[in-house]
Amino acid sequence: MLTLSGSRSLFCDGVSRRNFLKAGALGFGGFGLADLLRLRAEADASPNIPKSVILICLPGGPSHIDMYDMKPEAPAEYRGEFRPIATNLPGLDICEHMPLQTQIADKLAVVRNLTFKQPDHQMQEVYTAFPAAPNAPFLSPPIRPAVGSIISKLRSGERSMLPNYISLGGSDFYNVAAAEVPMYLGPAHAPFEPKGEVVGNLELKKEVGLSRFGDRQSLRRTFDQLRRDLDATNQLEAVDYYNAKAVDMLTSPEVRRAFNIEEESAETRALYGPDTKFKWTYQAGHTWHASRFLLARRLAEAGVPFITLTEGGWDDHGKVNAASPAGNVFERLREKLPAYDRSIYALITDLYQRGLDKDVAVVVWGEFGRTPRINFAGGRDHWPRAGFALFSGGGFRTGQVIGQTDARAERPTSKSYTPQNVFATLYHFLGIDPDQSTYRHPSGRPMHLLDDTERITELA
Repeated sequence: MLTLSGSRSLFCDGVSRRNFLKAGALGFGGFGLADLLRLRAEADASPNIPKSVILICLPGGPSHIDMYDMKPEAPAEYRGEFRPIATNLPGLDICEHMPLQTQIADKLAVVRNLTFKQPDHQMQEVYTAFPAAPNAPFLSPPIRPAVGSIISKLRSGERSMLPNYISLGGSDFYNVAAAEVPMYLGPAHAPFEPKGEVVGNLELKKEVGLSRFGDRQSLRRTFDQLRRDLDATNQLEAVDYYNAKAVDMLTSPEVRRAFNIEEESAETRALYGPDTKFKWTYQAGHTWHASRFLLARRLAEAGVPFITLTEGGWDDHGKVNAASPAGNVFERLREKLPAYDRSIYALITDLYQRGLDKDVAVVVWGEFGRTPRINFAGGRDHWPRAGFALFSGGGFRTGQVIGQTDARAERPTSKSYTPQNVFATLYHFLGIDPDQSTYRHPSGRPMHLLDDTERITELA
């Protein structure tokens, strides 16, 4: 993942990963953004469809039984402390700590029959559609490129000043960063992650005027020629094109505007609300970034095809050992859910008010659900047998609940869907047919996008 700055959050495994790029640093070695864009291989251009996906991941595993699939008639050790409240959609009750979403339930589709294969915090299913290889050690490389990287590859023939794949907050979580990788598609198809003072990083430094900028470009071309003379693999043939695109990004007012949420009205910024410091998330002091939801909407509106947004810490086991953070699942959700509720309400409301509900698809999920039975520490553990996905926009049939689980939310009672069906639905929305589209493996063989190309039929 290519990122600008930032820190890292941890789950119960506790690993860290370093950030390594600062875009806008026009030093001797080249432009940071050019590293994102370089080495992009030729590909057939997809139809120019101005549609975008915002994929929101709640890493750690959000509790389906405490949010969208509540079981008030189940025994106390299952149903927990929260009560359901009615929404404007008959038949859909949700958690009492998400009151804002009760007003927009008709603009939501809740998939309750989602199942996963991965029982731990490897995030491959959420970002690549494929679980880790059987018996693979934790944080093993994924077996497929990230879906965003595939979309970037398939769209690489299209002209756009903005990247095709942008990640907001992904590098805050070591396991997300390990899954959001382009693999053999090449570094040009890695997600671009703006962090910190985004607009400042995308502008020329004050001490670099356009005249000096041109001088540096000339110097760069001189050294690139020397490098070409030494390059035996011809990988530098397309560098000039991608440097030019990086220059476009650095000098384009349109690009800077897309990343600048300060251009939003006070009313819109108030809708999303401020970023919030948490006490009970997995790491004390973690910030809920409401501003990322607003930025995601701006990037989608600007035409970025695939945007991922990773937010919060949802690995709520409770105090299971000395190393665990304090707070049971209900204490922590009481703090997180209102912030999450406001962000989802603001994003969906904003998209519909702007008439973007047909052109922007939103999906919210995590890597699994939580154990319906509360553990000895007042928490819930990993539960891949059942989870949820929340859809909105995309021209989908919203205002419905898809599937159901049994009386204790332990497993679907009939047909279940998987992450492959979620991504099949999103590919089709973007105008990409997963039955027909392929990309090339380094061996030369064509790779199909999915093994299971069935869409979530109720959404179509």
